[in-house]
Amino acid sequence: MARIKLFSSLLIANRGEIAVRIARTCRDLGVRSIAIYSDADKDALHAQVCDEAIAIGGVAPRDSYLRIDLVIEAALRSRAEAIHPGYGFLSENPEFARACARAGVTFVGPPPDAMQAVGDKIAAKRIAQEAGIPIIAGYDGPAQSAEALAQAARSIGFPLLVKAAAGGGGRGMRLVQKLDEFAAALEGAKREAQAAFGDPSVFLERYIAHPRHVEIQVLADDAGNVMTFPERECSIQRRYQKIVEESPSSAVGAELRGRLQEAAASIVRAVGYRNAGTVEFLVDEGGDYHFLEMNARLQVEHPVTELVTGCDLVAEQLFIAAGDEIEAGPRDPHGSAIEVRIYAEDTVAGFLPSTGTITTFNPPVLPGVRNDVAVRAGSQVSAAYDPMIAKLIAREESRPRCVELLARALDDYVVGGIATNVGFLRRLVSEPDFVAARTQTDFLERHLAELVRADPQVPVTLVALGATGALEKVHLGTRTRQTDPWQAAGPWRHSATPRSVRFTEPELTVEARWSFARGAWRASAGQASAEVRALGDGAYELVGPSGTVKFAAWPTQSGIATSFHGDVTSLGLPEPPTAEEHAGPRHGAGGAAGLVQAPMSGTIVKVVARPHDRVERFAVLAVMEAMKMEHSIVAPYEGTVSRVMIQAGQTVSAGETLVVLAED
Repeated sequence: MARIKLFSSLLIANRGEIAVRIARTCRDLGVRSIAIYSDADKDALHAQVCDEAIAIGGVAPRDSYLRIDLVIEAALRSRAEAIHPGYGFLSENPEFARACARAGVTFVGPPPDAMQAVGDKIAAKRIAQEAGIPIIAGYDGPAQSAEALAQAARSIGFPLLVKAAAGGGGRGMRLVQKLDEFAAALEGAKREAQAAFGDPSVFLERYIAHPRHVEIQVLADDAGNVMTFPERECSIQRRYQKIVEESPSSAVGAELRGRLQEAAASIVRAVGYRNAGTVEFLVDEGGDYHFLEMNARLQVEHPVTELVTGCDLVAEQLFIAAGDEIEAGPRDPHGSAIEVRIYAEDTVAGFLPSTGTITTFNPPVLPGVRNDVAVRAGSQVSAAYDPMIAKLIAREESRPRCVELLARALDDYVVGGIATNVGFLRRLVSEPDFVAARTQTDFLERHLAELVRADPQVPVTLVALGATGALEKVHLGTRTRQTDPWQAAGPWRHSATPRSVRFTEPELTVEARWSFARGAWRASAGQASAEVRALGDGAYELVGPSGTVKFAAWPTQSGIATSFHGDVTSLGLPEPPTAEEHAGPRHGAGGAAGLVQAPMSGTIVKVVARPHDRVERFAVLAVMEAMKMEHSIVAPYEGTVSRVMIQAGQTVSAGETLVVLAED
């Protein structure tokens, strides 16, 4: 069937991997793509891959990607005929959709009234209930005082969830196990909801133990046709942020799938919805389902639906926005697809966000594997935005084969310069409960301790052998380390004499010799020996007795860092012989005694500590927000607060002193 003529140009009101992904479909359809970028994103990948890029200034989202006036101005300047909002930012803002209409630009998304109807989580629950769809017991009344909500919580019972009324994605959500935790959880949820959505309103829900988080993708057109897709399961989450998504779900058979699809379609029809959306449910252990919410946008996890149905959802969004009709009815899955989100975070160090320059970025290239990426080698990762830098999606004919392919792809995923969760994900997809599809929402709670531990199968000796490949690039500050044998790499490569490299952390000496015949280093330490081959852009291959491992290595202030199977290990090198040899700054893992420092760049949202307070070990001193998540800054030991160096709303840099603490 012939499709309707599309608009000629599209402005993508977003950044990161979703902007790159939308641009790819635009290229396939012959639509001119226009990017917008903040001051922090002037060299970002999404600004490079589009046909045109417009600067909108600012760094923080509120000064750039959330500025409706700047986005509309960019659309008019570039003569864009339509705007795609992606996900996040303005994607579920009805005022943005109305502003597009006033400017004469087509908004690729639902009508603002439908968006508003489902965007209010309380109103959406009432719509679902009126449509005969089961909902979770709770409180969604107008009273928002701490006293009224505490009284409602007592009536519902514990455990329960406090949830933001105006948004989703885990922002403004807290699990409360008992009454004496409620006040602090409510305060945090309201504060986060206000910051994320401009509305501190919350509602309460009874907490269902051990459910599956299952959702139905929908498409709807102006003619009233509704297409529903096979379910996605998104049960594996951390702090209510999805980490792994798959389709279909092993907990949903054909009969339940049909009921979920019909429930989703009934909500779409009830609100006059158009374009792409997702209806989310909880499925309990007995197979009963409960409506959670509806997201009026494209979801992060949409690729798994595309891979099991062959449908380009972004293309369908564009055609619907242009006035085309779709085929109504349900779609069935073919094969199995699983997606994992690649985050710039140090999972071993408690999931701290990781910022800086990506020195190496080599995602896997395998049949059945899709990479949706936001970065490349040389990209900067900023604390101003979400830490997701890529998505890895595998598709196979069955779930067991898909899990195997995904594990193999994660083995080949090489990132250098920053810490990522690749190692964490590799352990996750090998966990027996995941392999057996026992993936309820408490999966991480049950397995987190073993998943955050670095891979024990990579001995530090092998890491040191691999690190020799990066020695010729080692610098301290702005001056090359004069004691490095790789300093004169060219001349000594011509020598058959092995050179010795001494690491200080850990204490280890590696002998390295250049092999002309194989074009690689032969490195050995004690009984261990391996070959190190350079693959380019900071990526290497270590060929040892147990096989071949791809890894990244890059210089640091104190030596070399490597990433084996996604886990970062730092190795120290000796200091130069004189102080003059080292002009660059050095930073330890922590601050000087008594100084509580920021573990990352971010914004202080709450200050708890006051001068002269006596605090226990692990007492919360302040709360900071970085990469869209709140992080508690705690006291490292018992002591007395001497000075508080910060205030709420202040932006701080990694390593900046926040509180001065005198140890008792």
